[in-house]
Amino acid sequence: MSYLIAAPDVLTTAAVDVAGIASSVRAANLAALAPTSALMAAAADEVSAAISSLFSGHAKEYQALGAQAAAFHEQFVQALSAASGAYAAAEAANVNPLQTLAKDIFGAINAPTNFLLGRPLIGDGVDAMPGTGQPGGPAGFCGATAVRAGRVRWVSGEGPAAVPG
Repeated sequence: MSYLIAAPDVLTTAAVDVAGIASSVRAANLAALAPTSALMAAAADEVSAAISSLFSGHAKEYQALGAQAAAFHEQFVQALSAASGAYAAAEAANVNPLQTLAKDIFGAINAPTNFLLGRPLIGDGVDAMPGTGQPGGPAGFCGATAVRAGRVRWVSGEGPAAVPG
């Protein structure tokens, strides 16, 4: 089975970054347009005129290829943006049924306990007030509360010791 992990926000960021590259290339092409497409002959002879015409022709071909590359680039940016939107929509469509299913399962399990005791059998507890350091409310029927775990460091020969903070 193959797995695909897509991050729509990363695709959106990539599309914006790639569009920024396009504007830089477009500015460079515009800056090169006048000096390269209208070259003056170095002298009044036929060879200088032919060389000038040759370089001007190459400059015009470069500008035509640059326009094609810009069109391709724009399509690529649109494809990235569309992919980002499609992945976001697919994630939203797939998350909602799972959340509904989980809610329905917990509702079915907790209904008798809620009816008899006024509390759910299974729950995730009540969040504590932010910044107080106090534990939250009970999680379901058990009397335990969620407490933030501290960091532990190993003290040689003594075992684990709590680290403040």
